[in-house]
Amino acid sequence: MFHDQRHDVDGLSVDDLRAEYAQDLAAVVESHGVDAVVDATGLDRDAVERLADADLPEGLSLADAAAVLSLKDGVADPDTVVEIACDHLLLGMTTGVMDVDAVESDLAIELDAKEVQQKIERRAPMSFDEYVHIQHVIASRQR
Repeated sequence: MFHDQRHDVDGLSVDDLRAEYAQDLAAVVESHGVDAVVDATGLDRDAVERLADADLPEGLSLADAAAVLSLKDGVADPDTVVEIACDHLLLGMTTGVMDVDAVESDLAIELDAKEVQQKIERRAPMSFDEYVHIQHVIASRQR
């Protein structure tokens, strides 16, 4: 699950990591059904149908993904999932002796260090794609 602590990416590319998480979210939609996920999350039907096909919709936020994941038995509420996910990013940065400048330097997307910090600290919204990219950079530096 995307909110778990990742200590490495095991040779996975960002696309591989995104696909892994897309499969996790698709499994949640499959087990609950599209209608139930739409009702429980407030996501539009098209977005949930794409998730069911393991296709992450453009514009999916970390909070949206957390809302879907939280429907799985044993997973915390969406706000807690986001908090845990971001806390694990911070923990990974500490373990990897990284600062936001180091994260920015390895990102394949356009975010500056200040934006990275704001997103990890939950002072700015984070897209799910941004989360995957940031997590990949941090996990790839774990030793």
